[in-house]
Formats: sequence, structure tokens, C-alpha cells
Amino acid sequence: MTNLWEETTRTLAAHEKTFKDVKYIQGTDFGITKENFEKIAKKSDYDSGFGAARVAEDLVVVGDNWWIERHEYDGNEWWEYKEKPKQTNEIKEIWNLAGGMWDTLAELNEERKVGK
Repeated sequence: MTNLWEETTRTLAAHEKTFKDVKYIQGTDFGITKENFEKIAKKSDYDSGFGAARVAEDLVVVGDNWWIERHEYDGNEWWEYKEKPKQTNEIKEIWNLAGGMWDTLAELNEERKVGK
């Protein structure tokens, strides 16, 4: 069994964050207080292994320029840490956004070959 509070604080610590760094917590439709989240998360044990997802799939914990969100694959679920991307200063004109398989934006827009 996985305890949601312990999983949350471990995920935060792995990214050098603490619960004090959290600014707000919410789902798609409404927010909850940090105190309410902590109280309920400490009582929330679930099976994070394969099967069906148990934790609310729209739950996010948000800080300054970062957040953790729920992810699931075949019932195996976890927090995934995200950060606001740093904006690059280089701007390029592109001609392709799709069509490759697992390609990056740069790979999709490499120098055009003659005849293509």
C-alpha cells in the first residue's frame, strides 16, 4: 500500500521542494486548502500497482513555476513533477509540427533535402 501523503512529500523532496513550497492544490473544478489536503492525504492509503487508478486523476499540487500531477499507466499511478519551461532566446521559422515518430521539433524541421 502507498500512503498519498508520504508519496507526495517524497516526490517533493526528490525535487528539492517541501510542502511549505506548495502555493495551492486543486482539481479541474475546485481547489482545496493545504491543511485539508494534508489531513486527508495522511489517511489515504491506496494500491499504486497495476489495476485501476485510485487517486483523483485531476489532482495537482502547485508551487512557483512547478507542479506535480497524477499520471497513470495500466492502473500503475504516481506523481509526475513538471516545471515551467525556460524560454529560449533563439527563434526559428518552421515548416513541420507533425509527421515523424517520437521526433523533436528540431528533428522535424532539419534542413530540407532537395526534392522533399
